[in-house]
Amino acid sequence: MFVGRDRELTALNRRWSSAQFECVVVYGRRRVGKTTLINQFLADRPTIFFSAIESNISRNLEALSHSIAMYTSSGTADPDPARSLDTAPIYRNFDSALEAVFALAHEQRMAFVIDEYPYLAKADRSINSILQHAIDRHKDDSRLMLILCGSSMSFMERQVLGYESPLYGRRTAQIKVEPFGYVDVRKFLPKYGNEDAAIAYGITDGIPQYLRQIDDGASIRDNIRWNIIDPDCYLFEEPDNLLKQELRNPAEYNAIIQAIASGASRLNTIATACHMETSTCSTYLRNLIDLGIIRKETPFAEDSPRKTVYRIEDSFFRFWYRYVPTNMSLIQSGHAELATDRIMRTINDFMGQVFEDICMQWLWARNDTSDLPFLILDAGRWWGASPRTRSQEEIDIVARGEELRTLLFCECKWRSIPIGMKQLDTLRSRSELLHPSHSHYMLFSKTGFDKQITEHAAQDSTVTLVDFATMG
Repeated sequence: MFVGRDRELTALNRRWSSAQFECVVVYGRRRVGKTTLINQFLADRPTIFFSAIESNISRNLEALSHSIAMYTSSGTADPDPARSLDTAPIYRNFDSALEAVFALAHEQRMAFVIDEYPYLAKADRSINSILQHAIDRHKDDSRLMLILCGSSMSFMERQVLGYESPLYGRRTAQIKVEPFGYVDVRKFLPKYGNEDAAIAYGITDGIPQYLRQIDDGASIRDNIRWNIIDPDCYLFEEPDNLLKQELRNPAEYNAIIQAIASGASRLNTIATACHMETSTCSTYLRNLIDLGIIRKETPFAEDSPRKTVYRIEDSFFRFWYRYVPTNMSLIQSGHAELATDRIMRTINDFMGQVFEDICMQWLWARNDTSDLPFLILDAGRWWGASPRTRSQEEIDIVARGEELRTLLFCECKWRSIPIGMKQLDTLRSRSELLHPSHSHYMLFSKTGFDKQITEHAAQDSTVTLVDFATMG
């Protein structure tokens, strides 16, 4: 089942329709569905699909030669064109292979996909320059749509999209494939209601490969028990496997994520918890940010380095590191049922940050509609010290538009009782810490609102109430 990706497919189809040379860079973290997207787009279109392998240049050149041979033999009368691959010529270098591909696209519109492009670049460090020269020679008279796809975020952003890359200026489009949002997860798991779909979104981070492990014919509890914390299931060792696949020194990265999951958020605190130098820890954090696992934040509308905090961006990692290490003894001793019961008792606490993400998605999706008081240009989380209470205060979401001091303040509550006036009064009090000229308030609630605040909102145009039941 193919779900969502309408924006990405529209962008790819627009490039295909140009009928001229196109170079599209498709990138995103592992398991996010890049190859599935490309295959969906290219269904029934003439394509040479080459998936680079983590090996030497000779093996990659052999694989590319076979991909070209498979394409050229597919139009023959041979009912089994693949059997001729054993005798297909191996190109002597990538220059000659690329010349052959561009020649095939001289008269006919066709696509050439290089999947896992960073593996190819690692095998031959000159491939960026070779590709650049081939593009420069043929782009004006070629009908080729070249798609470079890769999972190494830092490589794709610096070595392919970056200013110093030989390929800089040759791409005609770039598509960063993100995890699914809550609305698309609803489509992926159609048997689930709103609440179960939201929890499924939270425990998978909207990653398609992880969502495929979720059975929406079973309860959330059973999915956690059998598809996340069972020692034999795919997702149980996924964080460890991903760190080993992407990073050197995975044990050090594991320690950093565990420290943040346990409450450390400042660089010095994280480094101390992991017994590291701050400079080393900073480098490791930057790599985790590149992978989309960690997020670096400052309070909304502020850019003070001393207020910088680090949070776990990937909610699957957030779930796993919150629950699996503390329950590991139970799980490994055959008491996974007891561990599941412990997890379910605090799942609403875990969902607090997930619900904030869902509410942020809702705001951007409803932007420039009557659901919002103004067009939002920027939004984020805010925290800071209150001189009145002499304590740290937080606002889940602050958003602004063209008028810088006209702000929207949002409170997001994932709990089992309705929201009342107390939450609105608290939000109003906290909003004063940002000294707005005009304020609007929006409260999001999993379980609705009591009569008093509902009647108040009906009379106060600055207050909007959003029931989770209406959000998806």
